[in-house]
Amino acid sequence: MKEICIALAGICLLSSSCEKKAARVTVEETRGLTVKDSQPKLFATSGERFRDAKPSPVKGDAPKNWLKLPSSQFRELNYRFGESGLGEVYVSLSGGGVGDNVNRWVRQFGQDPLSPADLAAMQKMAIAGTEGVWVEAVGEYASGMGQEAKPGYALAGVIAEVSGRILTLKMVGPEAEVEKEKALLKGFAASLEMVN
Repeated sequence: MKEICIALAGICLLSSSCEKKAARVTVEETRGLTVKDSQPKLFATSGERFRDAKPSPVKGDAPKNWLKLPSSQFRELNYRFGESGLGEVYVSLSGGGVGDNVNRWVRQFGQDPLSPADLAAMQKMAIAGTEGVWVEAVGEYASGMGQEAKPGYALAGVIAEVSGRILTLKMVGPEAEVEKEKALLKGFAASLEMVN
């Protein structure tokens, strides 16, 4: 028992000698608040943290059952849909040509590129005051960017040239959910307009 008391006393002595006293800091200057002093948003996406908050150059009337998400570097308008929560709809502006973008989309589903004749024969769709091509694909979706391919997926969308840029409206998700939302997607395409 005596040994235990001596050991405990030694531990107490050691632990008290290891404590460091906190230094006292006095702040003697201040600065005015700036726009960067806004309250931080917990769990913000990279797009929310690092993208310049610029209004989208595209607007439209999205269906009420789609969940609006923040825009990102490559998505001017961004939504989720469907019971699974996996369906995505987004509007982008990019470069290239209509045919190049159509073929990129169909390759994501393992399909062969379309010929110029195939592209010319595609269904046309009104979008943003012009006419685009309606694109559909079904199968295993390999979006790229290091993500695993997703079986049982579908794509529907419109690609058009607007003022020298490529405007894309893309819906991708589980096949049954895309099929169910295609009519709403066509209505959304018709509502889109360029504002800048």
